[in-house]
Amino acid sequence: MAGRGLSAPLPLLLLLLVLGEVLPAAQGSGYLSNYRLRSRLQRDRHIRNIRPNIILILTDDQDIELGSMQAMNKTRHIMEKGGTHFSNAFSTTPMCCPSRSSILTGKYVHNHHTYTNNENCSSPSWQAHHEPHTFAVHLNNSGYRTAFFGKYLNEYNGSYVPPGWKEWVALVKNSRFYNYTLCRNGVREKHSSVYSKDYLTDIITNDSVNYFRMSKRMYPHRPVMMVLSHVAPHGPEDSAPQYSTAFPNASQHITPSYNYAPNLDKHWILRYTGPMKPVHMQFTNMLQRRRMQTLLSVDDSMEKLYNMLVELGELDNTYLIYTSDHGYHIGQFGLVKGKSMPYEFDIRVPFYIRGPNVEQGAINPHLVLNIDLAPTLLDMAGVDIPAEMDGKSILKLLETDRPVNRFQLNRKGKTWRDSFLVERGKPPHKRGDGKEMEQEENFLPKYQRVKDLCQKAEYQTPCQQPGQKWQCVEDPTGKLRLYKCKGMASLYAPRMQALMASGGSQLSPTSNSDSCNCGDVGLKTSVLKRKRLLTKKNPSVSSSSEMKSSRTMARKRWARSVSFELDGDLYAVDLEEGYLGSRNSSWATGRKRGTGNEEDNDEFSGMGVTAKPTVSNMLTPHAALKVTYRCSILMNDTVKCDGGLYKSLQAWKDHKLHIDHEIETLQTKIKNLREVKGHLKKVRPEECQCDTPSYPLNKETFRLNAGRMHSLRMPSKQKTQWLQKEQKRRKKLRKFLKRLQNNDTCSMPGLTCFTHDNHHWQTAPFWTMGPFCACTSANNNTYWCLRTINDTHNFLFCEFATGFLEYFDLNTDPYQLINAVSTLDRNALNSMHQQLMDLRGCKGHKQCNPEKGGKERNYFSEYRYFLLPLTAQLIAFANTADGIHVTV
Repeated sequence: MAGRGLSAPLPLLLLLLVLGEVLPAAQGSGYLSNYRLRSRLQRDRHIRNIRPNIILILTDDQDIELGSMQAMNKTRHIMEKGGTHFSNAFSTTPMCCPSRSSILTGKYVHNHHTYTNNENCSSPSWQAHHEPHTFAVHLNNSGYRTAFFGKYLNEYNGSYVPPGWKEWVALVKNSRFYNYTLCRNGVREKHSSVYSKDYLTDIITNDSVNYFRMSKRMYPHRPVMMVLSHVAPHGPEDSAPQYSTAFPNASQHITPSYNYAPNLDKHWILRYTGPMKPVHMQFTNMLQRRRMQTLLSVDDSMEKLYNMLVELGELDNTYLIYTSDHGYHIGQFGLVKGKSMPYEFDIRVPFYIRGPNVEQGAINPHLVLNIDLAPTLLDMAGVDIPAEMDGKSILKLLETDRPVNRFQLNRKGKTWRDSFLVERGKPPHKRGDGKEMEQEENFLPKYQRVKDLCQKAEYQTPCQQPGQKWQCVEDPTGKLRLYKCKGMASLYAPRMQALMASGGSQLSPTSNSDSCNCGDVGLKTSVLKRKRLLTKKNPSVSSSSEMKSSRTMARKRWARSVSFELDGDLYAVDLEEGYLGSRNSSWATGRKRGTGNEEDNDEFSGMGVTAKPTVSNMLTPHAALKVTYRCSILMNDTVKCDGGLYKSLQAWKDHKLHIDHEIETLQTKIKNLREVKGHLKKVRPEECQCDTPSYPLNKETFRLNAGRMHSLRMPSKQKTQWLQKEQKRRKKLRKFLKRLQNNDTCSMPGLTCFTHDNHHWQTAPFWTMGPFCACTSANNNTYWCLRTINDTHNFLFCEFATGFLEYFDLNTDPYQLINAVSTLDRNALNSMHQQLMDLRGCKGHKQCNPEKGGKERNYFSEYRYFLLPLTAQLIAFANTADGIHVTV
């Protein structure tokens, strides 16, 4: 019994053991079958050539340094936890159109030539040479269904659909949230200010989601590539109504560099501008709040896009990339708002990526740039990357560093760049031989370079040598300055003497007889001749602005002067004051004679003109042209006023009011003259038909003939430059006239200013503190910077077009408060300058990406003796006799 009792449970135990092994095996087989099913699905996708979808989300002017991502919790959850955050992401040019052109082409600005938001931005040159080679063209040719939604380029006019895009819904011109125009597949579509129908962020989101759904329904096996280019948080910073009360106490923008001014050790703009006024500081708080409010709608857009991918089962097969075109500043260094500076707040951007084989929840410290986006998108799609792209694919940076086996614990570090170029502005002028003008001693301040140039004999003569273009002059403060040589009296005196010797018959104007007299046609200037006379000596390179201003001057003076031709120059004799001078010259000659000289009074009676070779008739340059009773324009085109205006504020205000009154009076007079001119056009008598070419009968014929004549003597390249200059001149004139009409006095010499009032923002929250003016940037602030981050160094080195240098060691000065260029050794400056020059001229990814990795990360060890910690530098500098002082 005992044996049976013990043996009875044995089968039961065996059964339990078997069940205990079978059940886990069954569960394991379930996981395995699921894994095998997933593997089969991936293999099936690979066999059917289903490549990953790619979605690029691009914001406008979004910073990373001022805390804008704190407003986007949904985006951070999707992209940070589900993907990789690149903590060192930069824009190579902190301006909208240049940066976006770099994103599209994968090239630095010096290779796609879109230098500003106006010059070459969506121009015919861009459309012909660079737009056919964007990443969209390559992806479209490889079978991707490409789509673009939102802001394209600042100057895009909506007249065409760029190549490479199957679906095109792009904003015409610059950023707006309401009252804008879209180009929808070539058809212009106007929107008003109704939130439910017109808010642009929501339009971009809904259109992109609908397009993705439609594409997967109609072409389930074709990959989709979409760009969602949001306008937020760019101005006018209009938020959705439901978010107009968010972030009432936004203060993320108040960093250690906030209102850090004056900055006498930095470049000229920061030396020129001072600390903000209280109204400016209030404005920055409101601006930060409104910017973050606009980003809440982008945050909703990211959530809607993510949910759509999950619903369609496409999340694991889709790359999501989130970034901005450049950063932004709000009050940093006393600059109220803007971008375009080479500092961290303007060049750092948010950069997140998630998708197949992308490590989740990771932070990657490698340098990634906006020029890397185009080659990365092509690499994701399996498309060959063109060699002319300056950027590189970042896919290899996304690979997880896991050892292959137990014998390979220490894998070799990835090879990648540790330096890149930050560039802004137009390239240097070129010499006559086509070579770029290089600064031989670029580390010297400007005054030192001018001093060195003034030592040369060619600059010391007073503009008398043939072909001399510059003259060195000492100003009243004792500083040496270079002035451009203008037309001088010595160049015209021999011609005038020859004229006087030839007698007075040539100077007689045409008769005022009512009958047609074609005998003196030699004195009438033909259209071609007149156009040539009103330009400079070399008409093939003369600018349109000079031609037009000369024509205008001729028309205004014709009623009280007569003209005569001499060796390609047109001279005017004033019928009222005895004025005698060249219409081509920028200075006036010959003044009114004494009242006691009856012979001269008879000579300039208006009935006829007889010029005698007297001394008073000789062309002698005046020192200045008096504009007001206290200010004059000197011969070198500079303005000089009497000393009282520079010392007395009240005198300055009084004289400014006088000038404003004069402008209003002249505007009224111009308006009246235009009415009279219009009347004269209507009652113009018929012109005599003589064999000599006469003036055109109407403006259209004149424009046509002028264009033909100009094209006859101008090559196509110069003609294009001529037209561009004319367009810029007209645009500048329109802005000036608009400012005069609006009584806008918000301006500072050389700076770009903006005004703000209670009517600027049309959506809540509103500005109620009245109008103000702020000048924060400049169109001519050209610079090139070397930004380096590696194991041992973290610095920014900049060379400005003025010759000024800046250097910041971000390991010890992360907010770039102090320019430490004076602590650098000459060898360090030369080394950094050489590397910067190499990047400025680089073309293609091989030249533009000096890769450092593994042991090569110590490339900058050659700087160790020069780029010491700041305190050690100061000690070494104090003990070094041959240190270089850079005067600020």
